[in-house]
Amino acid sequence: MNIDMLITRKRLTMLIKAVLFLCATTLIIQLFPRYGSFKYQFAIGKPWAYELITAPFALPIYKDKAELEAEKRELLRNFEPYLKIDYAIVKRQMAQLRDSMAQQEHLPKAYQEYIQQQIEQIYRTGVLTSDGADSLLRNGYTTVLLIDSTQHSHRRKIKDLFTVRAAYEHLLNKRPAWANEEVLKSINLNFFLTENLHYDHDLSERNRADFLQQLSTSEGMIQVGERIIDRGEIVTKRSAALLNSLKIELDKQKGTIAQYNLMWVGEILLVGSLMLLFFLYLLLFRPNIFGNTKHIIFLLMMNLLMVSLASFAVKMDALDIYVVPFALLPILVRVFFDSRTALFIHIITILQISLIVPDAFGFMLFQIPVGMAAVSTLKDLAQRSQLASAAIFIFVCYSVMYLGYSLLIEGNFDEIKWRTFLSFGISSFLLLFAYGLIYVFEKMFGFVSNVTLVELSNVNSSLLQLYAEKAPGSFQHSMQVANLVTEAAKRVNGNALIVRIGAIYHDIGKMTNPMYFTENQLSGVNPLEKLDYREAAQLIIGHVDEGVKIARKHNLPGVIIDFIRTHHGESVTRYFYNSFKNRFPDAAVDESVFRYKGPAPWTKEQAILMMADAVEATSRSLSKYSDESIDNMVDTIIDKQISDGLFRHAKITFMDVETVKSVFKEKLKTIYHTRISYPELKQQ
Repeated sequence: MNIDMLITRKRLTMLIKAVLFLCATTLIIQLFPRYGSFKYQFAIGKPWAYELITAPFALPIYKDKAELEAEKRELLRNFEPYLKIDYAIVKRQMAQLRDSMAQQEHLPKAYQEYIQQQIEQIYRTGVLTSDGADSLLRNGYTTVLLIDSTQHSHRRKIKDLFTVRAAYEHLLNKRPAWANEEVLKSINLNFFLTENLHYDHDLSERNRADFLQQLSTSEGMIQVGERIIDRGEIVTKRSAALLNSLKIELDKQKGTIAQYNLMWVGEILLVGSLMLLFFLYLLLFRPNIFGNTKHIIFLLMMNLLMVSLASFAVKMDALDIYVVPFALLPILVRVFFDSRTALFIHIITILQISLIVPDAFGFMLFQIPVGMAAVSTLKDLAQRSQLASAAIFIFVCYSVMYLGYSLLIEGNFDEIKWRTFLSFGISSFLLLFAYGLIYVFEKMFGFVSNVTLVELSNVNSSLLQLYAEKAPGSFQHSMQVANLVTEAAKRVNGNALIVRIGAIYHDIGKMTNPMYFTENQLSGVNPLEKLDYREAAQLIIGHVDEGVKIARKHNLPGVIIDFIRTHHGESVTRYFYNSFKNRFPDAAVDESVFRYKGPAPWTKEQAILMMADAVEATSRSLSKYSDESIDNMVDTIIDKQISDGLFRHAKITFMDVETVKSVFKEKLKTIYHTRISYPELKQQ
């Protein structure tokens, strides 16, 4: 790939990431509640954080929603819906009744006259559907107005109206003494009973609208220049009503399109600037995160999620904004990345949300310290109990900040809203669900958390038990390497946990053919001695590919598979290569036959594992263990790896390499130290 193609690809990648940030900015602005010319946010019981507000013009003082609803319910108690009488149905049903009774010659005339008279009376009263009657009663109506053919109305009590079933029962139960019930039932009277009253929607709604015209939405007026509220004053119910009235009137007079567009410009400038700061932070200070598109998508998704929850809470008046678990953002980001990134994105998100919440100053004063608390308490999340402890600590932080802020503003305990502590408690409790979200995001984005790494280090897992059973020598070698790399990584500020797990699993490919490796040959017989050097080299090299297959079969994370692939890098199997050259000095050698496929290590941790693997394996073959022999062995092996260019892509310095050497020397000397011989007891 030439330089021009690399530059083009780099520019394209940068463009894609810029577009992602631009899309996130656009979505955040769309999530903001739309305000008219009234740009203030406030809450009853909170201080007014803006300048003096006076009435710019005479405006009515509007009643609040609860008061209006109560008055509306009271007014509508006298409202009567309209029902239209369907005379065509009555005429048809009565005609069918007369025809039916005429065909029943055995039916006495007294019965015929009784039935006809009663059904006509039922239809004059009116027949409703069961659902219609229930609906009217549920809505609080007691009477209705029946519209006849002359468009005159007649008032009826709903309880006096019939349903089909009630009409049928009325015919049977209210019969005269001489009428036989069985005779009446034999006529199938229910066939001639049907609904003849229907709800007149248009007329009812017009009448309802006329009723509501009597409802006044305001109570009094406020004159031009009259004072509404000043900075620092507590927003009371009265001042809130005045402010809401001003908002309603300003919304009615939204002004020019240019004014409305300027509000959009303000949102774009503020949100865009914050997103640009986050973009530059990742580009300049976290290139490893910026270089991975999945990482950027995750961070932007979390940012959008928090803003969406805040926007929903603001739009839902009944939902307290502090119920939303904003601390979830720094917790999740800290688990997968680092503390600085977690705190940075948390502050950016809180600043964005502060543009839409009431009492923006108080909101920021609570949320930013909570983010700091979340990052501080979860430096390394490895146990579920840590998350519970963090939730408790965050609740305490919320409570202390709110209590201090309330006392500072109010000056007494009486004005403190103790219900807010319940919101803090709910928010802190919801943080416990982060444990499940960690697993979900690991699967979605290929992340590896410390929780997963700790689970992978369990030697009682089925894979490691199988490894110890099939290749016990290789398993012990892996555990020794894990001990070496853990201390070395700590000394050079590497990720000690991830390199330890990588060391435990780096040789699992040897399970496929364990007897080809000397550490597993208990009988001293080496089957490779009977093979051609090239064939033997390929069998040894193959344990890397086998390890990758086993790791993928058992769903090991990609970062652990990378340790398996890189622990030999592109090195040469020196034993078989040198043996072949010594035996066939004049033969042409295809070095690729003896070389591992790689790739070479590209992280500090992978380089440390490569060094430890070679050093630990060689230490087993030393003929003499002394400080000098161990020092020489460590220096020789690691210097050879450096000279072969195996660490050319790894982000490790020469100072780090020297530190790693010293750790290996200390550890190996401790392992292979000389024991003193105990004196024998002399016989008297």
